[in-house]
Amino acid sequence: MKELTLTTPTLLFSAISLIMLAYTNRFLAYASVIRNLHGRYKENHDPTLLRQIQNLRSRLDLTRYMQIFGISSLLLCVLTMFLIYIEQQEASIYIFGIALLLLIISLALLIKEIQISTKALGYHISDIEEHLKKK
Repeated sequence: MKELTLTTPTLLFSAISLIMLAYTNRFLAYASVIRNLHGRYKENHDPTLLRQIQNLRSRLDLTRYMQIFGISSLLLCVLTMFLIYIEQQEASIYIFGIALLLLIISLALLIKEIQISTKALGYHISDIEEHLKKK
């Protein structure tokens, strides 16, 4: 059986912390955009805003799951370090493996969210292009 040292989960711990900061920044940006759209929709009930709102709902849901899986991965990395500290090597290897899987899921969700974000920006570009063609 392979031996896991405190160094390995510690490195992942740092990476996950940075990823979680990026996820939080995305979440805060979505919150700001949603509040803005909410105000605009309440003012004039523009049906074109509904497509943006639906897109943001999908992105917000994905971001929530990205954060849940990322935080779970971070938690299991800390548990891995504790298990190594109390010399439970075999358990630490399995827990660390699960932490890696959770991080993979979180990153896969990030890829999906980026695809949806790109699609949303495509909507805006299309709207601008249509407006320019009319001129």
